[in-house]
This record gives sequence, C-alpha cells and structure tokens, in this order.
Amino acid sequence: MTASLRTTAPDPLADYDQVRRAIEFLGTNRRAQPSLEEVAAHVGASPARLATLFRRWAGVTPKDLLQAFTLDHARRLLRARASVLDAAFEVGLSGPGRLHDLFVAHEAMSPGEYKSGGAGLELAYGFHPSPFGEALAVVAPRGLAGLGFAPEGEERTQARALALADMARRWPAARLREDPAVAAPYVRRAFDPAQWRADQPLRIVLIGADFEMRVWERLLRIPLGAAATYGEVARDLGRPTAARAVGAAVGRNPISFVVPCHRVVGASGALTGYHWGLTRKRAILGWEAARLAGADAAEAE
Repeated sequence: MTASLRTTAPDPLADYDQVRRAIEFLGTNRRAQPSLEEVAAHVGASPARLATLFRRWAGVTPKDLLQAFTLDHARRLLRARASVLDAAFEVGLSGPGRLHDLFVAHEAMSPGEYKSGGAGLELAYGFHPSPFGEALAVVAPRGLAGLGFAPEGEERTQARALALADMARRWPAARLREDPAVAAPYVRRAFDPAQWRADQPLRIVLIGADFEMRVWERLLRIPLGAAATYGEVARDLGRPTAARAVGAAVGRNPISFVVPCHRVVGASGALTGYHWGLTRKRAILGWEAARLAGADAAEAE
C-alpha cells in the first residue's frame, strides 16, 4: 500500500516537465487552436491524464492556459492596469476576500556592499521543486537574495551547475555554501499562495546597482492579474526615454517570481524575453491567471 502510494504521488518536477512541453506546443501552434487530443499526443500522454495534470498544476485545462498566455490576454492585462494596478495598491488588496498577491518586505544592500561584490557576505543556497521546475534559492542573513530556475533541456547536474554559476556571478566576492534546510522555507513561502500573508511578509534583500533596485522595487507594485510595459516602468521612474535600460535591469532581476519581472511585457502586449525562458514566463502567467480566476469564482459564489 505504502509503495503504491509512493509511486503514484505527484512529482512537481515531472509535472512541470510535461506541462512545459505542452505549453511549448500550444505556444507554437496557438493560431491553430490545437485540441486536447493533439496536445496530449505531442507530450506522450492520454487526454485524460493531461487534463488531470493541468488541473493539479494550476486548476485549469490546457485550453484555458492557451487563452491565458495569448497576446490578447497580455493586452487585457495592460488595459486592466488603471483599475487593477493603481487601485489595488492604493488599499493594499485586490478586493475583499480575493486572493492577495505575494506580500513582500524588502530592503536593499548598501551601495558599499554591492560595489565590493558581496565581499564578506555568506549566502546559503538550495535546490528545491517548484511549480515551474527546479528552483534555486539563495538566502542572505537578512532574507531571500536570489531565486532562479535550473535551465530546461539540460542534464540535472549540469542544469544545477549553470543555475548556480548564474547566481554566483552576481556577487563574485560572496561565499556560497549549500544549505537546503535554510533555503527550503523561502521556496515554500514563495510558491504557496496559502502562505501569501500581509501579516507575515516574505523578507527579500535586493542586491544591485541603484537604478536596478529602483526598477525592481517598481516591479513589486505590479499585482497579480496586471502587467506593465518597459516604457511605463521607465516613465514611472521619471526616465521616459530609458525603456531599454529598464529592460536590461529587468533581465538582471535576481529574485524571479517574487519580484515579478514576468509581468513586464512589450509595448504591444507581446510576451517578450525572460531570463529563465519564455516558456516558463508563459507558464507563470498562465498559473497566476488560473489562481486569480479561481479566487474570483470563489468570491462570486
């Protein structure tokens, strides 16, 4: 009995691998609106199993997810900006009883610490499963300093080595030590909506140049279900001609998902590049859209 349960228990990493391949297929063929049977055949699963997988992963069908990351959806997010982005943060909520966004308390590393490349700083790290593949969390003494993902399409050991090197080069003089027990609580807090609580915010530490930190702080004000363009972020920072510089800063964001660089889109609403892969960006936006839709449905009942 125990052995049977162990072999059939959901595996988040295996789930995401199949979800990722389905999303890639949907993204490539979205104009043809492929059927569930066609998507299932592409990933080597039965239609019933694929539908169950998507419901377990995000509470949606593959078709719902396709709609969630189309260009039209991104444009709807942008149109909702005035009513959702501004109003939500005016009161700190997105509506009575609705799913709150990830509550974060942040502080910045001192300019001296940043310029020294993190000299004297000890950072703990660990690899843990997430809804979007294996995540790497890097923790400073004062909070979460980095959250990234192992690259897709690589052997696991190599993928981990690449992810760790990507993080380490951000703070070349810091000492990194593997300590999964320290990193695990931060990963759980980041990806479990049940733990997104205003009275217990997730503590993060922003480590970057002054302009980068201003951009990242601005990204923290984009709530679930909304989006902003690079140009809008630049204008909000008083640098209307700095959309390119904003894009570079967004690309260097070390705390993925929590600092929601995935909610920044092109001027037309197009889902532009993402440091951890465009398929993953589509997956995160679809996952968030499903969570928000589920919260809206529950509130309406």
